[in-house]
Amino acid sequence: MRFMAAVNVYEAKTHLSRLLRRVRSGEEIVIAAAGRPIARLVPIEPDSGPRVLGGDEGVVWDAPDFNAPLPASVVAAFYPAGERQKAGSGRRRHPRVHRRARTAK
Repeated sequence: MRFMAAVNVYEAKTHLSRLLRRVRSGEEIVIAAAGRPIARLVPIEPDSGPRVLGGDEGVVWDAPDFNAPLPASVVAAFYPAGERQKAGSGRRRHPRVHRRARTAK
């Protein structure tokens, strides 16, 4: 990484394209407001290659009862007076507008 430059907010807004070219070449730029650093422009590291599936094997696991229904006491905490919502009923529909069928004259 090259030298770290500092620019003020006005200069960063005015010359963003120019600053991004410098960052692309490896430079790190600090943006300051009233002389105090507030942000850094840094180049993004290239991808290290495709992700390997199964890297967390043995670390992550699912409990045997993961999809089991919740106890009634837990469900009651979410719904007032023990009322359970039906699946999909949270979506309100507007009443359908019925149009009169046109009759041939």
